[in-house]
Amino acid sequence: MRPERMLFALAVLLFLGAAARDRFDGWIDATRLPPLALETGTEVRDRHGLLLRAYTVADGRWRLATGLDAVDPRYVRMLVGYEDKRFFEHGGVDPLAVLRAGVGAVMHGGIRSGASTLTMQVARLLEEGPTGAWSGKLRQLRVALALERRLGKEAILTLYLNRAPFGGNIEGVRAASLVYFGKEPARLTPAEAALLVALPQSPETRRPDRFPAAAEAARDRVLDRLARAGVIGTEAAAAARREAVPTARRPFPALAPHLADRLLADDPGAGVIATTLDRPLQRAMEDLAREALRGQGARVSVALLVADHRTGEILAQVGSPAYDNDPRQGFVDMTEALRSPGSTLKPVIYGLAFDQGLAHPETLIEDVPTAFGTYAPQNFDGAFRGTVRLRDALQMSLNIPAVKLTEAIGPARLVDALRRSGARVEIPGGRAGLAVALGGAGLTLEGLVQVYAMLAEGGVRRDLHALPSGAGTPQRVLSAEAAWQVGDILSGLAPPVGAPRNGLAYKTGTSYGHRDAWAIGFDGRHVVGVWMGRPDGTPVPGAFGGDLAAPVLFQAFARLSPRLEPLGAPPPGVLTVATADLPQPLQRFRPRDAAFAAAPDAPVIAFPPEGAELAIGDGQLAVKLRGGVPPFTILADGRPVSVATPERETWVGVGGPGFVTLSVIDGAGRSARVAIRVE
Repeated sequence: MRPERMLFALAVLLFLGAAARDRFDGWIDATRLPPLALETGTEVRDRHGLLLRAYTVADGRWRLATGLDAVDPRYVRMLVGYEDKRFFEHGGVDPLAVLRAGVGAVMHGGIRSGASTLTMQVARLLEEGPTGAWSGKLRQLRVALALERRLGKEAILTLYLNRAPFGGNIEGVRAASLVYFGKEPARLTPAEAALLVALPQSPETRRPDRFPAAAEAARDRVLDRLARAGVIGTEAAAAARREAVPTARRPFPALAPHLADRLLADDPGAGVIATTLDRPLQRAMEDLAREALRGQGARVSVALLVADHRTGEILAQVGSPAYDNDPRQGFVDMTEALRSPGSTLKPVIYGLAFDQGLAHPETLIEDVPTAFGTYAPQNFDGAFRGTVRLRDALQMSLNIPAVKLTEAIGPARLVDALRRSGARVEIPGGRAGLAVALGGAGLTLEGLVQVYAMLAEGGVRRDLHALPSGAGTPQRVLSAEAAWQVGDILSGLAPPVGAPRNGLAYKTGTSYGHRDAWAIGFDGRHVVGVWMGRPDGTPVPGAFGGDLAAPVLFQAFARLSPRLEPLGAPPPGVLTVATADLPQPLQRFRPRDAAFAAAPDAPVIAFPPEGAELAIGDGQLAVKLRGGVPPFTILADGRPVSVATPERETWVGVGGPGFVTLSVIDGAGRSARVAIRVE
């Protein structure tokens, strides 16, 4: 052939080759890629980024987002070395692998080795289509080449790490590592890495939880080939073969499930929810909650809340000891349930009284039978202590002094202080009465911890929050002096039996009918709240806050830190003197209208009460007296009906039906009266 013809033929071939190349490039560039965005399960993480709880995607598969930097580099090297050793060199299709597979097929009469690259596997995972037909193979090849052109190698590897199947409803290396090894894939043993390399080739037949022998054999084949290729050492491979494969799936982390559900409901589209919780502490508090119920009834539950009152950050939240529909109703978040707070509001009552100059911790007050109109509260044990210091009255949780202080400050002011502290308060009937002092209101455990955090912070409210961005603007509720005085009193309370006397400032409470047992406490940094009872609100016979909840509170602080943070020093304005050295008005408690009020020991007609309507057949009426000094003279409409009687309970004649004014005069000349109606 003449040279000019040869040159012409070569030019034609080059032209046709270039045209074919351009057409091929156009074909690749025109490829419509399947969606690359991937739905991954929402993750709730702790303050250090550790996983607290994970959720499945909409179709029930476990698929958790991960990146190359979060996966053990050894696993990546083993994956590439086993599946596609020229991954970083080819453009999506490995010509040498294709040639090897073709020669093998010709020589052996069938396919003996595959030519699929990691990029082609990613294409198959993205397509979720058939792989056996030539059309399917061609489509994967085209998508693989397009992926290589539009994405980098790291992005393609990341797609594999997130989409590879690992058996059942497990997708992605991170979900697989958690379910089979119980840990993140950042640090894997050679045996673990080899198993994760082997599983996606046949995820259902090699599932270690169902077919451990097949899983082990596949893992060992990976180790053998990688050892021959020099990816891992022979000794390391031999040691890895001796490691047992997991034979069961591990549960995914489900710490703080109630709080996690609440946060997800508030932000359903979130991929990652970062919280202020501390995973080791959360786990310790959940363990404590389960331990606290040993020996308790099958329906008794417990809830705990731990917070840093300096910042308002919630560190641990336990809504119940379980998370299912068991007899304890574990699905109910008892940190959010409205319950009667019992005596746990008394520290706020005392703080308000100190703040308003009505009293001092060393002020004396009378713990004697007292009627507040028709309301006549009793102490929990039915006994009265007479004259006591307010410090002792709060430590003994006496009811009469607390109600006297509430009457002086006003129950509405108490409720307002609770709400300004950040607590949600529900009042039966909508109007606060004196009964609120003894638990006649609805509060949550979280609300009570919020209130005690205010006391611990020197009277300043810092909003409790589980999200890093949840801190509000600090607000003063009590003076620093009043808050410190309350904390000083509570820190002197005797601990429960067997607990250390460590100066923890705490208060217990028991609601009416033994339905709720409470213990709330704080040191110089942390505040902890404990509730125990039945979620359905039925009584727990014999349950007291001091016996049931207080030991759990002290155990919670022991697990929180080996040593308590000391309470702060008293503010400069605190008056620390004995009762006799107090200013005269503070030596003995007297309400604001004391000049017009009856003396504390004046006689009182306990029955019948003011405004009573009574049916009496024979004109005789039972009269019960309290206080005063005998003998007593009783009058009906000014007419003596019982003269100089030493008895506090007697029958008197009041005549016919109609309105009657009963009066009593004691031996000291003091009197009391009530107006009633008899029929």
